[in-house]
Amino acid sequence: MNSKPTIPVGGQALVEGVMFQGRSESASAIRRKDGSIETFEQARILVPWVQSLKKVPFLRGIVALYESLKNGSAHMNFASDRYDVDPSEDTNTSEDQKQSIWMIAIIAIVGVISYVFGKLIFNVTPALLAAMFQDVPLFSGHVIQNLLEGGIKLVLLLSYLYLISLTPLIKRVFQYHGAEHKVINCYESGRPVTVEQVRQSSRLHYRCGSSFILFTVFVGIGVYMIVPIDPLWLRLVSRIALLPVVIGISFEVLQFTNRFRDHRFLSFLGKPGLSLQLLTTREPNDEQIQVAIEAFETWERKELGESVIHREG
Repeated sequence: MNSKPTIPVGGQALVEGVMFQGRSESASAIRRKDGSIETFEQARILVPWVQSLKKVPFLRGIVALYESLKNGSAHMNFASDRYDVDPSEDTNTSEDQKQSIWMIAIIAIVGVISYVFGKLIFNVTPALLAAMFQDVPLFSGHVIQNLLEGGIKLVLLLSYLYLISLTPLIKRVFQYHGAEHKVINCYESGRPVTVEQVRQSSRLHYRCGSSFILFTVFVGIGVYMIVPIDPLWLRLVSRIALLPVVIGISFEVLQFTNRFRDHRFLSFLGKPGLSLQLLTTREPNDEQIQVAIEAFETWERKELGESVIHREG
């Protein structure tokens, strides 16, 4: 029997590539125009006080979200800058390819702002739409209004994901998302990470960010039950003010479902998130799996090697 790995690993789909990250290292790989695979490596910058916050329940979800956006920003920038560059025009030196600290910080800040802005729209718009039906007897009342708001939010989420999945670029990103999940599932099962073994693995995973997004919808319904829906301004302000609470609780729910994914009676708790991943992942082809494996092996070599962990603060 193969022993299961002890090193936790997460991942992220990129434009024509995949990124993996562990405790101290991250690495990505992309497919170039000529069919070759190019990799990018980066040690994670660990801030001691931030790492301490990651041990605090409900706060660690917000910290994990920020770190995910910050650490993934350099890899997303690498993929978007390099995937469509013709190798014959590639004149960058290794020094040119290195990301400066300030540039990574700017990209991370933009990513955080974009995420927060998107979440604000995603939370405020359903509240406004639900409030329009408040005078209709069938949709009036505190509980019904919150359920209606959550239902509208769910419809908006599913519609958005379905529509973007129809575009060729996003469809390929979703295929790489599937490749990322397949590699992690193969690795966590203790099997050799080969094209054949990865191909047989599931493209769904309990720790996926897609599941987290879905949980924010369900958790939000419960959290917003504690605040009044009148007047409208208070309803809208509460959606914004309680967003960190929803994120923190949703992260704990995600961790809980992952912890009991093999439990006979509790594994069903993660099924809604896995169902959403049927939209956010696609079956990858062997070439995309090869890219994901290259990214994974690059990360694994760095993570298991005697690399220096950069710290600040």
